[in-house]
Amino acid sequence: MTEIDFSELGVYQRYKLMASLIVPRPIALITTLGEDGTINAAPFSMFNMLGEDPPIVMVSINRLHDGNLKDTAANILRTGEFVVHLTDEAMCEQMHACGDRLPSDVSELAHAGLHAVPSQSVKPPRIAEAPVAFECVLHEKLETASRYIFIGRVQWLAARDGLVDTELWRVRLQDYHPVGRFGASFYVKTSERFSLEKAQANSTPIDEM
Repeated sequence: MTEIDFSELGVYQRYKLMASLIVPRPIALITTLGEDGTINAAPFSMFNMLGEDPPIVMVSINRLHDGNLKDTAANILRTGEFVVHLTDEAMCEQMHACGDRLPSDVSELAHAGLHAVPSQSVKPPRIAEAPVAFECVLHEKLETASRYIFIGRVQWLAARDGLVDTELWRVRLQDYHPVGRFGASFYVKTSERFSLEKAQANSTPIDEM
């Protein structure tokens, strides 16, 4: 085994090891509103679900090299609202384009060819092309030397027509193909799936999860 003492590593080395080994990671494409009303959209892969009671998600947003906040972090701190979208294969390139550095008064949605639609419970809009959108309000935050960690409480869920069965509360996973982050500019598909459980008469097929 290769043994590594993290206390002897620099920030860059720790980041590279953790970001390259803790994979794949789900990607949160987050929309927020700037002070002038500009719709900001940016992808973050340090993201995940934390719990269901209350329904909370977490996103970690690093500071810029000069120490200033990214637009998404600044907007969340100011408004306490944001929308988390999950990205599928169909919009992967557009999601990646939202990571390009643009002036604060230029919307990444227009730059990436995406379209905004009104949200139900928060002011930042949803992205029409996204298969899933979680409308969130800021539940709690944690600040470190390098980043802000935001915990959002889900207020509302919007899913592509046919994706969620609201009678059985199941997701039709055969129609859901999100992508994950695999480090640098590499991503992974989730189309190839397998079960470790032996097929049984009472087993749950993937389209009934």
